[in-house]
Amino acid sequence: MLPTKKSTITLFLLVLLLGVMVVLNTFLPQGEMGKLIEQAAPVKMPKWQIALGGAGITIVLYGILGFIGLILSKKIGLPEIWDRNVTNWDRFVVPAIAGAVAGILLVAGDIIFSRFNDLGRMLHPPFPTSIVASISAGIGEELIFRLFFISFWSWLLGKVILRGHGFKIVYWVVSVFSALAFGASHLPSLMIITGAQSISEFSPYLLVEVFLLNGIVGLAAASLFKRSGYLAAVGVHFWTDIFFHVLYGLF
Repeated sequence: MLPTKKSTITLFLLVLLLGVMVVLNTFLPQGEMGKLIEQAAPVKMPKWQIALGGAGITIVLYGILGFIGLILSKKIGLPEIWDRNVTNWDRFVVPAIAGAVAGILLVAGDIIFSRFNDLGRMLHPPFPTSIVASISAGIGEELIFRLFFISFWSWLLGKVILRGHGFKIVYWVVSVFSALAFGASHLPSLMIITGAQSISEFSPYLLVEVFLLNGIVGLAAASLFKRSGYLAAVGVHFWTDIFFHVLYGLF
């Protein structure tokens, strides 16, 4: 049971767009975060080689994982990218509203935690790099953590091992682990920012902030992914980042 041609083409166009964002991001200013990464792991390759290499790896890897996720998401009964039963309101508008709410919650959470986390406010890419980063995160991270991760583990545990019994519970258990994995994926950059050699050096408040705030985004994306498909998950993540990284980052 393969996904429709329209959904498949859309997925690969999004992966190509992700590759373009990788190239753009290489040449855009990275701000304080870029300086810290350069100090931690200096790279002497020309930028055009880094850009082309990163884009090539991204397109191949994300293309493969995304297509697998597309197939498995259909096997477990989730909406396709252009599912006829999903309205454009649910596909685009609801995720934008949810992303705005999530973004505001992240801003409020970061302001509160910045008083206790031994780091202060989270670093943000400078504008307009923040817009490119928001597009990249929306497409790429939702492809990995929702389209592939949730679809694969829900299919394996819910359909293959448990043969469909308690599938709704399986989906949400997998979604929680997906949100935790999503939060954990931000720890390496925090190690660079703080200069920590291990996670044990982080303030407990910083760890709570990372997993709580990213968990909000992850579970919101998982909910909309189940209800309206991959584009809805991309939308909620993108708009969250617009409010958190782009708008909040300007101040």
